[in-house]
Amino acid sequence: MIVTLTANPSTDRTIRLDGPLRRGAVQRSLDTTDEAGGKGVNISRACLAADVATTAVLPARADDPYVARLAATGVPHRLVDLDGPVRVNIALTEPDGTTTKLNSPGATVATADLDALAGTLRELAVDAEWVVLAGSLPPGARTDWYADLAADLRGLARVAVDTSEEPLRCLVDRLDAGGAPHLMKPNGEELASFTGHDPDAVESDPELAAEAARTLVERGVREVLATLGPHGAVLVSAEGAWHAAPPPTTVVSTVGAGDSSLFGFVLGGLRGLDPAGRLALGVAYGSAAAALPGTTIPRPDQARPDLVVVRRLGSGS
Repeated sequence: MIVTLTANPSTDRTIRLDGPLRRGAVQRSLDTTDEAGGKGVNISRACLAADVATTAVLPARADDPYVARLAATGVPHRLVDLDGPVRVNIALTEPDGTTTKLNSPGATVATADLDALAGTLRELAVDAEWVVLAGSLPPGARTDWYADLAADLRGLARVAVDTSEEPLRCLVDRLDAGGAPHLMKPNGEELASFTGHDPDAVESDPELAAEAARTLVERGVREVLATLGPHGAVLVSAEGAWHAAPPPTTVVSTVGAGDSSLFGFVLGGLRGLDPAGRLALGVAYGSAAAALPGTTIPRPDQARPDLVVVRRLGSGS
């Protein structure tokens, strides 16, 4: 089973524009969709589509409209009651696939809410192969909470973390204290944020991305899956480094593509694939998601790892 935590869930509202976004102008939209989103929930939706057992853990009132949308997807979930509505995040997508996101902060959590979430995760982790901590933290949460969770859960199941900004920096600061997760999934910009490299250079140069990711492996992280947008992804572990170039993709929406990549990579491990195969499946899932509207999660038959080109990087040989 894959247990996911979405500490700051969101209704993902995607507004599809009829042309390039024009600031200050009146502009027509083609359509609007609302989906139960958040990084962990997206991964649980991918699990459901691939017939992988999952439980999504999140804070929300049972009567929140978000929960009704989540229930409609069929995703098994455990709620921690929260005094406040689930936020709405807005994505504006242009015909060429350019996506502009407007994310709201979310409802404020209290220490009791965090303790209840942590307790639910510990309970479920006993029977889980992976626990995935994903997304931003809501207002009121300590910025080192993911670091605490990773250290607490790593003895019960394999732990993956996909976050950014202060929660990511706190996690990185705690790696040397024995709290390293088994897997981290930064993107190029997030890698650059704690290595001092230029974000554009990291995203466009797989060797540089692997060099940055290797600093995390040297500090205890078993594997780093670094997604590089249109440049694919790199995988770095103690065994080496690999780069995967994505197949030709007509980008419709990038929302959820990174979450799909992380799921594809984990799914490859559940299938017993080697590192190159797991990386190929991760990039295939991310590319498939980018070709779909809104936060649509690809089905397994839509992911084409056979079209992904993987090469071992010389610096990791």
